[in-house]
Amino acid sequence: MISGVTSAGQVIQNIRKEMKGCRCKALSVSSIILLTPRSLSLSHAVLVPLSKNMANKKMEIFSPLEAVQICAVLEDCLDQLAILGYIMPVSYEGRTDISNFEHLMSARSENRPTVPSESLKFTELGQQLQETSGDLKRANHLFSRAAKQIAVVFLLVLVGRQYASDVIAETLQEMQTSGTFQSLLQAVQREEERKTNFYTTIIRLGEEEGRKEIKSLQKWLQDVKKEKELELQNRNEMIAYLKDQLQEMKAKTDMESRYVKKDTELQVYQTQKKCSHAESDLFNEIETLRIKNDEEIRVHVEIENFLRQQQMKLEEKLEYWMEKYEKDTEAKQQELNTLKASKANDLAALQELAKQCQLFEQVIVEDRVEKEAARRKVEQDALELKSVKKVKGKVLPLYTVGKTKTKKKKKREKQQFKYCFCSAGDSACHYTQCNFDYRRFSL
Repeated sequence: MISGVTSAGQVIQNIRKEMKGCRCKALSVSSIILLTPRSLSLSHAVLVPLSKNMANKKMEIFSPLEAVQICAVLEDCLDQLAILGYIMPVSYEGRTDISNFEHLMSARSENRPTVPSESLKFTELGQQLQETSGDLKRANHLFSRAAKQIAVVFLLVLVGRQYASDVIAETLQEMQTSGTFQSLLQAVQREEERKTNFYTTIIRLGEEEGRKEIKSLQKWLQDVKKEKELELQNRNEMIAYLKDQLQEMKAKTDMESRYVKKDTELQVYQTQKKCSHAESDLFNEIETLRIKNDEEIRVHVEIENFLRQQQMKLEEKLEYWMEKYEKDTEAKQQELNTLKASKANDLAALQELAKQCQLFEQVIVEDRVEKEAARRKVEQDALELKSVKKVKGKVLPLYTVGKTKTKKKKKREKQQFKYCFCSAGDSACHYTQCNFDYRRFSL
């Protein structure tokens, strides 16, 4: 029961943390569940509004994302409250295993088998069972003492858990359908009205009503005490029943051990049989492998001899080709030296011819320069002669008839011949064969 109340407090703390940690509009207009430290019970949990100003505002409809977030928090709260309801200890009244306990105790003597002498293992199990029964008795004693103190708190925890679970389930359904939490606000209002009525009733009834309540609670406490004593008696009987079950398990263990021993012997025999067959197969395989190994050794020796013969032949060929290579290399080296010498001689002759060509070119250039100078001199002389003739023409305008004819005849001759002052001299030359610039004039 103490562990149940402690678990209730932990669950409430988890619910408060999750509802405080959720970032949505539900915390601005809804309520949170608070646990009063004195009672440690969900029946004293109240739904407290955060502020009157937010309660007076118009109800808001949440977006789908916010509604999903709020629904996730509420579903987690419902799961934790459901787990809390399952882990809380309850009375053994109404349970089939306890209601049939008398029938089991009566059938115990009939089903008790004949057990052989106990071994050392069974003796240790009996000692452990005695220690366990002693621990259970001490635990039951402490449990009965604690039950006297927290019986009322335990009942209030159960009632409050169921109430909180119903309110959260209704709020979750409304949030999933319409996206509002009007039912949660109504539950807060009902809780406030109930609390106000409760305080009013206490003030009106006074001490007399309190004494009646105390008497009723004392009576309820006595009933709980009787119930726990009955539960303790049932547990003691259950211990005796478990001892009988232990004896039965010992007998079953002996039978199983004998069965396992026989089964093991049979498996060993089968394994030996299989091993003998496998051994014969392996011997046959070894003989086959030995024959193959001998054959491989013979083939290996023959191949080795063949390869040695081939190696000797290849070595002889290698020596022959090495000698031939050296001879051919020496011959080619001599040819190369001869070619290098002839190349050097040809290069010297070529250089000598190049020098001669340069000398000839220089002589030709000098000759051409001299010829050009001579040609220019002849041209100058011709111009001077022409000038002299013009002067004579002006001084002696009159000629005789014979001289006139002679002059005309010479003129015709001059028109028929053209002179080139080049290397051909005074005689006429073909202009296509001349290497200089030609000037044609008549004398």
